[in-house]
Amino acid sequence: MPLFKDYAPRELELTAHTDGACRGNPGPAAGAAVIMKDGEVIAKRSKVLGIATNNRAEYEAVILALEAAIELKASSLKVFTDSQLIARQIKGSYKVKKSDLIPLHDKVVELKNKLDRFEIFEVPREKNVAADNLANEALDSKFTG
Repeated sequence: MPLFKDYAPRELELTAHTDGACRGNPGPAAGAAVIMKDGEVIAKRSKVLGIATNNRAEYEAVILALEAAIELKASSLKVFTDSQLIARQIKGSYKVKKSDLIPLHDKVVELKNKLDRFEIFEVPREKNVAADNLANEALDSKFTG
């Protein structure tokens, strides 16, 4: 009889709130993701992008969430964003028409395919405050500090 019982790996199901912030469009921009497990924040990621569009910032935020989920060895990720365009492009109900967004969309597809399950949901801006605050903090620290 073995000393240790074989256990199946635990499924790690995460959620993330993502947001992009842009001061002008294009303008100074940042993306941010707040990653949670069972409603508790377990990681935060933000990235200052320099001059970018709001849509690029939103995509970069989703990429941050996916990269964090993969790093944490998650099996499942649910993303909540206040960007209708990005959510619907990722779901496939809108086409990606802007040439500068195609590589970002492709990166999202590549990363989400590394997870067992991935879903993205549109939420009202007021339900996305933590990610919005994090993106704006990243911008404030870079461009006003």
